[in-house]
Amino acid sequence: MLDSIREHGLPSAPASEDDLATIRCPAPSVQEIVAKDPLPPPAVLTFEQPAYLGSAPVSVDRYFDPAIFAAEIEKIWKKTWQWVCREDHIPEPGDFYTYEVAHLSYVVVRQQDMSVKGFVNSCLHRSTKFKRNEGIGAGNDLRCPYHGWTWNNDGSLKSVPCAWDFAHLDPAKTNLPEVRVGHWGGFIFINPSQEGPSLEEFLAPLPDHFKDWNIADRYVAVHVAKELPCNWKTAQEAFLESYHVLETHPQLLKGVGDANVQYDCHSDHITRFYAASGINSPHLAKSLTEQELLSTMILGDKDSRGDSLTVGEGETARTVMARHLRKLMGEQYQTDLSNVSDSEMIDTIEYHVFPNMVLFPGLSLPMVYRFRPIGSDPNRTLFEILFMRPKPANGEAPEPPEPYRVAEMESYASAPGFDAAMGHVYDQDTDNLRSQQDGFRASATGVQQLGNYQESRIRHFQMVVDKYLAAEG
Repeated sequence: MLDSIREHGLPSAPASEDDLATIRCPAPSVQEIVAKDPLPPPAVLTFEQPAYLGSAPVSVDRYFDPAIFAAEIEKIWKKTWQWVCREDHIPEPGDFYTYEVAHLSYVVVRQQDMSVKGFVNSCLHRSTKFKRNEGIGAGNDLRCPYHGWTWNNDGSLKSVPCAWDFAHLDPAKTNLPEVRVGHWGGFIFINPSQEGPSLEEFLAPLPDHFKDWNIADRYVAVHVAKELPCNWKTAQEAFLESYHVLETHPQLLKGVGDANVQYDCHSDHITRFYAASGINSPHLAKSLTEQELLSTMILGDKDSRGDSLTVGEGETARTVMARHLRKLMGEQYQTDLSNVSDSEMIDTIEYHVFPNMVLFPGLSLPMVYRFRPIGSDPNRTLFEILFMRPKPANGEAPEPPEPYRVAEMESYASAPGFDAAMGHVYDQDTDNLRSQQDGFRASATGVQQLGNYQESRIRHFQMVVDKYLAAEG
């Protein structure tokens, strides 16, 4: 894979039209579909940036080899920006959020001036964690539960029991090790490394793409977490392509484009998936009518549709569903959605932020994903799904809920507030992951073959992983 990076480089410009013609599905493209909508998409959704990154096989040991996993901790998880929580999780001075990834642990604390500082969650005395579990809390200081060494919330040393026994320590030089903290879109990020790009540089061009989506003005309505029996890369790659829909989610073929999804590679750290809803899959032997397409769309609450959801003359299923959701969601969240495009209302727009964040700016699927290795086991991952709804016009929103833990063999549909049909889709994905993780170790060839277009984001992701692992230091 490293040879592929040196030969092709990572994408900085779209593939040529000739390249596209040879690697893309011949069905109508997403751009051709959305261009016909009565309320067309915003400019950021009107262009493509695909990449052809070669056809070399990708090794499978990267998904289970302990040495590779250890290198990823050192060169990726200790050196990249990762989102910890939402601003709403720590709204007041003294509020803190503990964040854990692999065996690493950090705590971010709201300061008196409303800024945020981040620290390694480990006492400088004998390394005990200040905060034993991930999550929110509040306090006037950071106190070790073992011997009582205490630091102020700004990281300065506050007190040491029996200080006379530690005359060799200079209190002024015993501040807690800090990590970099950044803010974007209502999220709080940390970077354990003091070197490397700023958060703004790391995220580019994401802030520019999201400038009109106002994701900062949303609140967490549902937060679900589940441990998965696979590597952290295995888990998120299931959501970087739509190629698996034909076999894994056959119920979605009626009303969702799959083979003609748009895949964009914008930078090392940002890629995009753009799928049109309310259309016939290119795989369907017989196309559905617009009314039939409308009846199969799983967006929205079917009980709310009544008899009024019919496709009028000259209309499409996309138009009718978008109109319905504008009214329904506008009333539910007390906000004006009249100018929101059909695409933003019903399509699947998904941005991946390296190494582990997935953002959906659309309103019918307003989700954020996060994937993290658990402890020192390369075969275990924590997968989180957050549903983020628009804040009411008055700006008041409920406090973020505690994550609801779904057991490994339990359906996502069991989580409060989780739509049963969507839960079934996630269950189908989960069923694949254990078999794939086991299959990596059983492989006779030691490699996997990727599609040139539909799995281009996976190849891109793995090339960026390798780029970090090859870096010196």
